[in-house]
Amino acid sequence: MMIDANLPIIEDNSDTSRQKKANCRWTWIGGKTMLSSEPDVRLRRARIVLEGLSVGDALGGFFEMASPQALPHFVKNRVLPSPVWRYTDDTNMALSIYQVLRQHGSIHQDVLAASFAQRLDWTRGYGLGARSLLLRMQAGGNWRELSKNMFHGTGSYGNGAAMRITPLGAYFADDLTKVVEQAALSAEITHAHPEGVAGGVAVAVGAALACRLRETGECPDRKAFIEMVLPHVPDSQVKAGMLKARDLPENLPIWPDVVREIGNGSGISAQDTVPFVLWSAGTYLDNYEEAIWQTASAGGDVDTTCAMVGGIVAGYVGIENIPAEWIVRRELLPSWAIED
Repeated sequence: MMIDANLPIIEDNSDTSRQKKANCRWTWIGGKTMLSSEPDVRLRRARIVLEGLSVGDALGGFFEMASPQALPHFVKNRVLPSPVWRYTDDTNMALSIYQVLRQHGSIHQDVLAASFAQRLDWTRGYGLGARSLLLRMQAGGNWRELSKNMFHGTGSYGNGAAMRITPLGAYFADDLTKVVEQAALSAEITHAHPEGVAGGVAVAVGAALACRLRETGECPDRKAFIEMVLPHVPDSQVKAGMLKARDLPENLPIWPDVVREIGNGSGISAQDTVPFVLWSAGTYLDNYEEAIWQTASAGGDVDTTCAMVGGIVAGYVGIENIPAEWIVRRELLPSWAIED
């Protein structure tokens, strides 16, 4: 298998490493952890999660807004589309985040806003609101004013801030306070509404926790995973949806039951996307392939839900457990984001 741009793969399966993981418990969940904060190590985590996000996005794009009644054939038989799998705006904007983290080590809002605008690609499926905002930014508009003035002054509560955020969560996984702070900075460039910011924070924290859990070898169930994310999310409809997702009965069919209760991104809002994403990631945290197929089976905004779930789950399972064939089928990621 060939993976572009020198993707680093690190896996320590020594007896010492396994014993260290076995001895770890939940004391690290609330704040800092034994995860390294060295920039190179942080970047490796973000790069692996970027891979999971982009593969989920590219595969999910084939099922975008398809009726769930039409999806069972593909999901049941694991029918893969022919290559090349093009990634969408989800990945394209995540690439800008990765680039800024690689070059600056934190979110510099003006730099990130400029990259979002510069890298606008009409062929990647940007929504109307995002296209309008980024075009105005290209023309010299101030992103702070433009973002706040969207939708008659409320700002956007769409799922776009959350769709691109998992590499940031992985990057700062050693410090959850930093995850929340930096996720909010990234979100408000395009999503000034508190719900849009809450969605970005929730998914970033989910990705960070997945990376932390990988270090301990623990695999919580869906209820426990969502419970870990909740304290870091501001009070919002997003958080209310997460509480509902946490408390759904076990073995509830995704379609139509789970979707009816917590959404599937069809409304393109953080509120009807993020609770489902965390439900799916928490349910299939240790199985990337199953997580993507089951997420796709819900229909709705499939490229975006699969991008978010793929990023979170990749943080837990690692690059070695993303199907190699899927990585090869996805188009290569561009050098502008991932190479010096």
